[in-house]
Amino acid sequence: MRDPDRDRRLQRQGRIAALVIAVSGLAAIFAPLLVQVAGLPVRFEFLIYLLALAGFAWALIVTFQIWRARQDN
Repeated sequence: MRDPDRDRRLQRQGRIAALVIAVSGLAAIFAPLLVQVAGLPVRFEFLIYLLALAGFAWALIVTFQIWRARQDN
């Protein structure tokens, strides 16, 4: 039998992972523009890229955990 609380928790985790993927992608796309407009050194652009990469890695791990949890059903 399915647990509705578990399903809601997995759905919430999926939405958060999707949001992190979207924000990470936008940060990576707009990193050069943000750095140029703010007048920051190029090293901040690389910092934004690293943060976006960390976001993608985190989302990959979370989606894998969701997938594994759904396999138990």
